[in-house]
Amino acid sequence: MTQLRCIAIDDEPFALAILADDLRRFPYLDLQATFSNAFDADLWLKTHSVDLIFLDIQMPTLTGTQFLRGLSQPPMVIFTTAYEQYALEGFELNVVDYLLKPIPFGRFEKAVFRAKELFELRQKEETPAVAERGFFFVFSEYKEIKIYFDEVNYVEGLKDYVKIYTTQQPKPILTRLNLKAMEAKLPEEQFGRIHNSFIVAFERITAVQRAKVHLGNVEIPIGNRYLVEFEQKYRKLPSE
Repeated sequence: MTQLRCIAIDDEPFALAILADDLRRFPYLDLQATFSNAFDADLWLKTHSVDLIFLDIQMPTLTGTQFLRGLSQPPMVIFTTAYEQYALEGFELNVVDYLLKPIPFGRFEKAVFRAKELFELRQKEETPAVAERGFFFVFSEYKEIKIYFDEVNYVEGLKDYVKIYTTQQPKPILTRLNLKAMEAKLPEEQFGRIHNSFIVAFERITAVQRAKVHLGNVEIPIGNRYLVEFEQKYRKLPSE
């Protein structure tokens, strides 16, 4: 059985002990450590990786939301808090669930199962070499979204977030991921980084004009540092 590696962070010892006991009741969860503050957890994560974090919000010095925003590639997160007012921020941070203390075990079980389902979806993510039609998953608006490579027009980076523009969605899909991590998800023979803020699908390019590309009515600049590589890759593409 594949287990989700997880940690729990809470500055209240009693709440942390209850949380740890509850987590040990699930055979598919591997509780690797507990922390009474976010600083120690952050230090530990520099040398360890996990799939899921159970995170309190109101903690002294470094809050749960500050800690989460500081992670460059955060794992799945379930907030555990006594305060309702952070629900919107949790939504913006793409957390798996938002649990209010005291947490009924049935509600807790539902959140854990949801994280397990998301984890299994990610495990099934296929690569172009294996899949007849390649795809990937991103987490957005409290759900895991499946996106086919051939549906992507381009990706715009916004610091800790990216906007994914596709042929199937009327508006871009916003997910908490940096552009470098997004680039790693995409097959390099189909996509290219052409700017500090943009990745484009080569097959969507309708025109190249000086230091810019056109994707239909959309115009995207080519950064100086990417110009030579773009020329080399784009010119090698097979013509229709």
